[in-house]
Amino acid sequence: MPVRLDQVPAQAPRPAQPRAWLWIGLLPVMLMVGTGLALLFSPVPLHQQPHDFWALALGVPLAGWCVLSFGKVLLYMGQQSAADGWDEAREKDLARKTRRGRRSQQVLGVSLYTALRKPGDQPAAQLDALLNGTVALEARSAGEDAAPQRYSQLPGEREDPEHLLLDVLTQVLGDLAQTLAPLPDNAALALLLEVESGLSESDLRRVWRKAWSLSGIRQSASPVEGRGLVAVDHWLDQRIDDQALLMVVAVHFAPDVPDGTTEVAVGLLFGNRLTQSVLPPIAYLHRPEQDRKSTREGLLCAARQALAWTPQPAQPVEQVWRTGIDAQRQADLAAVLADVSLPAETCNLDELLGHPGPASPWLAIAAAAQTIERGAGSQFIFSGGDVADGLWSTVLIPVSSLSK
Repeated sequence: MPVRLDQVPAQAPRPAQPRAWLWIGLLPVMLMVGTGLALLFSPVPLHQQPHDFWALALGVPLAGWCVLSFGKVLLYMGQQSAADGWDEAREKDLARKTRRGRRSQQVLGVSLYTALRKPGDQPAAQLDALLNGTVALEARSAGEDAAPQRYSQLPGEREDPEHLLLDVLTQVLGDLAQTLAPLPDNAALALLLEVESGLSESDLRRVWRKAWSLSGIRQSASPVEGRGLVAVDHWLDQRIDDQALLMVVAVHFAPDVPDGTTEVAVGLLFGNRLTQSVLPPIAYLHRPEQDRKSTREGLLCAARQALAWTPQPAQPVEQVWRTGIDAQRQADLAAVLADVSLPAETCNLDELLGHPGPASPWLAIAAAAQTIERGAGSQFIFSGGDVADGLWSTVLIPVSSLSK
């Protein structure tokens, strides 16, 4: 579950310090009242009163004043002690939640295929195209009487969609197999598979099984529940001490309504910093934050919290990515960029490629990790997608930031 620092109780209210002047002034008042009452009920005139009378008339008020003063001091000290205990417990709870919120995952392997990656191209060429703002969206005819639709597709022969999807999945898994090669066969893998396609479920299962068999991955994988960045958030909470690596494969392919969309295939491999020391990390992915309200204030709060999860002082953000964001939220996003002092120029993957559906966060994470791999600084991601009610804010930082 998300770490909610805003739900940590406030500090305990502190009692007001006893006012010395008030208690000093109370003493003569009590003495005068005590003497007056004693004289009022005494049948003997004032000049005939014995010494015992004065001892009683002045001693009782003085004793009462001492009891009240001592009680006030004890009450004040007790309230202070209770407030100290509350604040100490609150600080421990805040520190525990902050440590949990600042957990991160190693990004160990990245594979990314979009319409900008032609057959035979290296990942660097595709990344250069994205950073240079190369637009892959193209207007395509949808029929004689239908208006053209703008979308981008993975390169390849379209006559046999299953074969094309098999080729793409095999390439993605093959890339991850190279990263996994140094690990033993019994290394544990947890698999988060997110595929949205116009193909039937039975066809997808058949293609996936064949792609896995052709990939060369020697380790076996067990499925992970959840979708999108919710699964990452859950992993950081529940499985941070796990020996298993988390493999994410996300594909958006041949959507039923292609207008404004893109085909993309992403593979990512994550490791836990506490348990994984064999594979060198590319970057660190910090806990993502989702806006709890679809408003500017909600997005601003999420962005600030995502930045707060990074170590202090962190490198300034060099690049901002955004993907899977509806047009209605663009104004909120522009305002938040200024409020949190992020670079105003962003790489808008929706404008370059199209909407990647549930692969949105993984597409941006893959591109950001590859950017860090070539020597860039921290990266910030705004992502949406079909699995999110709101927008997510995510930070990736270079390995050097946590090595200092």
